[in-house]
Amino acid sequence: MQVKVSLKIPFVGGIEGTWEPEQSERDASWELYVELITRISTVPLHRDEGKAREALTSFYQLFGITRHILRQYGPAVARGSDERITFGRIAVVMLNDVIRPVLAKWHPLLTSYEEQRPPHVDTVTHERGWERIDELRSEIDRTRRLLTDIAILLGRVAGVESLLAEDLRPLEPPNQRGGDWKRDSDPG
Repeated sequence: MQVKVSLKIPFVGGIEGTWEPEQSERDASWELYVELITRISTVPLHRDEGKAREALTSFYQLFGITRHILRQYGPAVARGSDERITFGRIAVVMLNDVIRPVLAKWHPLLTSYEEQRPPHVDTVTHERGWERIDELRSEIDRTRRLLTDIAILLGRVAGVESLLAEDLRPLEPPNQRGGDWKRDSDPG
């Protein structure tokens, strides 16, 4: 099995090439795929929904989960040359180059703001009143898009069709002449 990889990572460049995953990499990909698609990390967080703090916490939790998967499958998921694409390389890039910069910048800034919350103001109202909340939410959305790209890649490696909500739009029935079911955004 070969999978074409084209991940664009800001400030890093990206990972490009062909991945020929071993069975252990396919299994590890499935585990991380499930974690990514079932968290806020790949679900849009609209302005009037949820809390940015919860999104940052979800990003942070991916460190422990990913480390566990890497330890569980061992060196087999990271073997190869510097140019070979492996599950290990993608997982470490995801943590160190996609998630870590967001947490390093925004976690302390948001914590500092949260510590200023008056006792009579609930946490949601307080967070939404922060002058930098739109900037943070934009960064969360940018990160979400990168994690979604990684999740889609991992799903392909695991051999499953996308289970992401935005890929589960209802299918339109074939026209009267026959044909295939299609999504409303599919051409033709």
